[in-house]
Amino acid sequence: MIRISIDAMGGDHGPSVVIPALMTVAIRRPDIRFVIYGREDVVRPELAKFPKLGEVSEFVHCEVAVRMDDKPSQALRHGRWKSSMWKAVEAVKNGGAQACISAGNTGALMAMSKFCLRTMATIDRPAIAALWPTTRGESVVLDVGATIGADAHQLIDFAILGTGMARSVFGVERPSVGLLNVGVEEIKGQEEVKEAGRMLREANMASMNYRGFVEGDDIGKGTVDVVVTEGFAGNIALKTAEGTARQIAGYLRAAMSRTLMAKIGYVFAKGAFDRLREKMDVGRSNGGVFLGLNGIVVKSHGGADSDGFAAAIELGYDMVRNNLLDRIEADLDLFHARNPTAQANRKSGVAADAEE
Repeated sequence: MIRISIDAMGGDHGPSVVIPALMTVAIRRPDIRFVIYGREDVVRPELAKFPKLGEVSEFVHCEVAVRMDDKPSQALRHGRWKSSMWKAVEAVKNGGAQACISAGNTGALMAMSKFCLRTMATIDRPAIAALWPTTRGESVVLDVGATIGADAHQLIDFAILGTGMARSVFGVERPSVGLLNVGVEEIKGQEEVKEAGRMLREANMASMNYRGFVEGDDIGKGTVDVVVTEGFAGNIALKTAEGTARQIAGYLRAAMSRTLMAKIGYVFAKGAFDRLREKMDVGRSNGGVFLGLNGIVVKSHGGADSDGFAAAIELGYDMVRNNLLDRIEADLDLFHARNPTAQANRKSGVAADAEE
């Protein structure tokens, strides 16, 4: 059985979206069990609507719920040890669950996850990885908001983390990896990106097919399985893509309802438009994964509906089922075994920064 801890109080809609999503996943995945954390007065009425969910879940009352507008420091100060978000993350640390899912405040969830689970031994900072719809299927893109201004060593970490996720989710033994850059030529880009590219080429890892630099339009093309960047550029790219998808959907709705002939044409082309809508539906790829921690945490979009939250749960389920953490740890050990100077240089760099 795979046990998933759920922060039922997170997101814009809370238990009214979370609980139906759990029922949806329970029907699809008979080997899943849930530990649900939240306030009893709002969660119990929703659970009562799905009596069969009680057979595969247990509920734990929590007095405190982290608000969507709380600062990470406030969330830690007021919600540590007792909030539904903290309890859901802590369940992963204590072995009560193998993954945690929350639609709550991203900054608070990251702060609590880092504080509770800690980062892996050789990881400086965690990354948020997203599944990105492409013309070829899906790609992993990271970081999309956790680390702003990553250096070369951190970009290499992200490449290894993303490779482990791609191997777990896509079932590809040697995923292709590209560093996001302003051009594919080796002379272009920031020094950190060029240095990371050089080190990845020299590492020649068996679990990773490093393909060099990729540009922004390569993300949607699915040129590589894993696109690596730092959090500032990654978050802008993600929000731009989501906004563009909604913009195009709005254009199509307006065009199809403008004239009688357009409405008739829509009737005949409805199947094609339905497939396009599925491709452009942000909720179908819902779930940002916090990689680099000693545990699996998935952040659902705060505005996700029940289908979107169910997608985030199933993403966590798949990563547990396919041993994400073991794959990442094996790849990290292999890289540092072959490149012992990389960790030494990182430590010296940290020491130099501390002296300054």
